[in-house]
Amino acid sequence: MAEKDTAYLSLRNINKIYPNGFHAVHNFNLDVKKGEFIVFVGPSGCGKSTTLRMIAGLENISKGDMLINGNLANEKGPREREIAMVFQSYALYPHMSVYDNLAFGLTLQGVDEDVIEQRVMKTAKILGLTDYLDRKPRALSGGQRQRVAVGRAIIRKVGIFLMDEPLSNLDAKQRVTMRSEITQIHRETGATTIYVTHDQTEAMTMADRIVVMKEGYIQQIGTPYDLYFNPVNTFVASFIGEPPMNLIKTVIRDGKLSIGKNVLDLKEAVKKDVLDKYNGHEVFFGFRPEAVALIPDSSVPSFTLNCDVELTELLGDSANIYINIDGEQAILKIDPHQMPDSDKLEFYLPAKSMYLFDSETTLSIL
Repeated sequence: MAEKDTAYLSLRNINKIYPNGFHAVHNFNLDVKKGEFIVFVGPSGCGKSTTLRMIAGLENISKGDMLINGNLANEKGPREREIAMVFQSYALYPHMSVYDNLAFGLTLQGVDEDVIEQRVMKTAKILGLTDYLDRKPRALSGGQRQRVAVGRAIIRKVGIFLMDEPLSNLDAKQRVTMRSEITQIHRETGATTIYVTHDQTEAMTMADRIVVMKEGYIQQIGTPYDLYFNPVNTFVASFIGEPPMNLIKTVIRDGKLSIGKNVLDLKEAVKKDVLDKYNGHEVFFGFRPEAVALIPDSSVPSFTLNCDVELTELLGDSANIYINIDGEQAILKIDPHQMPDSDKLEFYLPAKSMYLFDSETTLSIL
């Protein structure tokens, strides 16, 4: 049997079906390596928190097997699973100091006081809480309270950390700071971490691998790079990335497709067998807002598209241009120094940055 500090997790055909018949999670399969940082991401109600709660032992698994360290854990209680969980609500004891909040779990386990003090001081140092150990939670900022909640989890030296939307109560600036802090803590502790969020930016910046979920089903599992550049369907394509990928419904005819008055010849960019298979079929033509250029580059095979400018947003380091291509809406993300000065615009899309999806299955066809 593997040592306790080499904890890993295996979820095999996990399902959650409630007594009223609602099927919240369908055939969830995932193997998590020791030390991985896995993020479950998806819209509200997609089953990500339910799956996390099944891992924690707070929800029963209706069907399927969960193994920790190679041992079946379905029937084990939360304490037996050697898992620590950080909740969205912090769940700190308001009448206790930061020191006592951090020490509480170890005290319940009967750990020697000298050992508790060593662990509390080490954890406080990692989290930048050394100067706040005598304070009560009400005297802390939201970010500091979240650090205490994280500290209470990592001090136990368990194999798996579970985090359920831990940053959702923080403001935008605090979220950015805590993102980097949690990532750094993960590196220092080396523990396996599963993190739930609906924020794709958190997922992209923190994860080793991301599990994208929709309506209880896994849509895709992969690295942030995989999900951004190789989405398997339109849901992943539009969920990952900000602004989301532009998706325009059109028809492939004789190796070409039309977007308004723009006719794009796909013969050089798409294999002939794909063009033959989808000839006469509806597809989604996709491109990321940031993939376009406003200045042509003759060294890069590109498509040229003309559009009307409806709205511009200057964001500082970039600008969003909301466009209309004969009734089709899209967004371009450009250099702010290239802001258009008219309501007509020509832009260029590198052929390698084009995506095509089957309109019926929504699956990628490139």
